[in-house]
Amino acid sequence: MDQPETSPDRAKIIEALIFASDEPLTTRQLSEILRASDNGEVSIRVREDEILAVIRELNATYVGAGRAFRIIQVAGGFQYATMPEYAGWLGRMVKEKTRRKLTQATIETLSVIAYKQPVTKPEIEAIRGVNADYGIQKLMERGLVTIVGRAASAGRPLLYGTTGDFLKHFGLNDLSELPRPREIDEILADTGFELERELMKRMGKSEEEITRSLEAKNAGETGDTAGTIVGEDGELRTVRPPDGDPASPDQPDPETPPEPDPGP
Repeated sequence: MDQPETSPDRAKIIEALIFASDEPLTTRQLSEILRASDNGEVSIRVREDEILAVIRELNATYVGAGRAFRIIQVAGGFQYATMPEYAGWLGRMVKEKTRRKLTQATIETLSVIAYKQPVTKPEIEAIRGVNADYGIQKLMERGLVTIVGRAASAGRPLLYGTTGDFLKHFGLNDLSELPRPREIDEILADTGFELERELMKRMGKSEEEITRSLEAKNAGETGDTAGTIVGEDGELRTVRPPDGDPASPDQPDPETPPEPDPGP
C-alpha cells in the first residue's frame, strides 16, 4: 500500500533513519528503505531530490530551535553531527570515557600482551609482578584482547593476543606500527614530570609541596621511595615498596591499600 508523497510522517521517518544509522545514508538508500514494504507495511514513494528537500527543512528547523546538531553530508551520505563550537566539551567526554575504560594498570597489562604476544598469563604476571586476572578479564570484555591458542608448555596455559579492535582503538594499521620501547622512553622522559605534577595535584598536594618534591627527585636528594599509582577504579594512591623480596605473581594488583596490621 503506497502512502501519498505529502505524508506528514515522511520527514519524521527520514529523521529517525538518519539518527539511528551508524553510517551515513545516501538519498538512494533512504529512498529504497522508504519504498520497501514487508508484511503489508506502509510503503512511501519519494524521489531523491525530495529527500534532499526534507533534509534541508529539518536543518532549518534545528537552526530555528537553536539545536546543537545538524544533518551533514559525509562520504556521499547524510548523518547527524554536533556543531563545531561544542567540540571542546565533547573532547572532555571522550577523555573521561577513555579514562574509565582503560586505567593505568589495565594499560600496563595490555602493553605486555601487545609487545609479547602470544603470551600466557603466568608470563604477564612475571613481567608485571602482580596478578593479571582482573586486567585480562577487562581487556577481553572490551574486545581488545582474545585467546589465540594454548602454549606447548606444561599445563597447556592459554595464550593471549590483541584483536582487530585493538588496532582500531589505537589507530594502527598493523602491529608493526606499535612504538618501539626506545620511543616510549623518550616520550615518558619528556612528559614524566608533567604527569607526576598532575597526579600530585589530584592528590591534593599544594604547589609548594609539588615543587619541592620534584626538585628533590630531580636532584636525587629524596629518600622517599613512595610512588603514585592509578588503580583499576581510577583512584590515585600512594604506595611504598615492601621490605624484602619484590612482589610475586601471587600478589594482587596494587590497586587497593594493604590491610592494617592487626597487631600482636
